[in-house]
Amino acid sequence: MVPLGILDNFEKGLERVVNGAFARTFKSGLQPLEVTAALRRELDTKAAVVSRDRILVPNGFVVRLAPGDYLRMTDLGPALIDEFTQLVQRHATAQHYAFAGGISIRLERDPLLSEGVLRIESVNVKGEVAWTPVLDIDGTRYPITKSRTVIGRGSDADITLDDTGTSRQHIEILWDGKRGQVSDLGSTNGSKLNGERISKAPLLPDSVIEIGRTKIAFRVLAQAASVDQFADLRTERPDRTER
Repeated sequence: MVPLGILDNFEKGLERVVNGAFARTFKSGLQPLEVTAALRRELDTKAAVVSRDRILVPNGFVVRLAPGDYLRMTDLGPALIDEFTQLVQRHATAQHYAFAGGISIRLERDPLLSEGVLRIESVNVKGEVAWTPVLDIDGTRYPITKSRTVIGRGSDADITLDDTGTSRQHIEILWDGKRGQVSDLGSTNGSKLNGERISKAPLLPDSVIEIGRTKIAFRVLAQAASVDQFADLRTERPDRTER
């Protein structure tokens, strides 16, 4: 049984994706929260106890959707898949599940399905994990693709903020492939990490940086590292329907 607080986090995470303009997309048809619930059920159903301290669950998922639902979901772009990945990751952590490799989630159009119905297929694939860091700022997700990312209001910053309370180059985010660090670059108004003033500090997943009036959420997604996790599913048909 997942604690209520964890479920609240799931819902709040998806609300970040589908609020505002996106909310109009989902007035009818399948809702993103229904996909999340189906993914959680898939983990719980396929969980296999392999030792006293290890419960293995699938890490590759194909979500089959009716054409209309598929169009609405894919219109949101990669941010929705990132949210699904993060929420699967959190559910696994809450339930003490383990993955054989990184998480991959793919949406596929299935003309045989009726609107509002989805099918989940999953596989367990051993592989390398690619730790993918992202920054969520005012509803926009910025993947961290460099070892050093500068954030501020200046046009020369890697991520430019429309916030007069920030300096031209306010902070830098360092990422070495596994670990993150945030440093204040001598800004006028300073920087906070999880409510505490900092000049330099390790950056842990789900941390919140505050500069000026802007809050920046740092997240790390455990994704598959260039592995085709779906080869075993291409000739299979799902054995159950999720709603």
